[in-house]
Amino acid sequence: PIKLEFEKVYYPYLLINKKRYAGLFWTSPDNFDKMDTKGIETVRRDNCLLVKNLITECLHKILIDRDIPGAVQYVKNTISDLLMNRMDLSLLVITKGLTKTADDYNAKAAHVELVEHMRKRDAATAPNVGDRVPYVIIKAAKGAKAYERSEDPIYVLENNIPIDAQYYLENQISKVS
Repeated sequence: PIKLEFEKVYYPYLLINKKRYAGLFWTSPDNFDKMDTKGIETVRRDNCLLVKNLITECLHKILIDRDIPGAVQYVKNTISDLLMNRMDLSLLVITKGLTKTADDYNAKAAHVELVEHMRKRDAATAPNVGDRVPYVIIKAAKGAKAYERSEDPIYVLENNIPIDAQYYLENQISKVS
């Protein structure tokens, strides 16, 4: 006879799609070990911290507190804070790796264009190939591409440049799928 040995259980379990899920991870019946996530925005590096925090808090409210209306209200409050400019800039920083020189990229990318701007301002402090490039998306003329609106977070703070909250809503929060 085949003897099965208990390994682990996920309960509750949210299966978003293949290789993307979240759930409470149990190895004993008494208490769950941790909230485990795979392939979703809590573990991805190409989103701003706002998205990671928003997803983590919503999953906590849904999986641990079993409070779906609370999760919905949390999202509404977060979006309101974003649109009312009550969001700490550090939560909006996006980072991307600079893997090659600007000339070697086929398409224009926000972090690559920013590095070129930074080199013009002060070549000594500009990121180099191999570095991660932090940036935020600022308000600009209507129709401007994201790569034209990327800016150094420190420069934004020093010069009091407004953030494009709509971009974060449409391209960071809404694209979480």
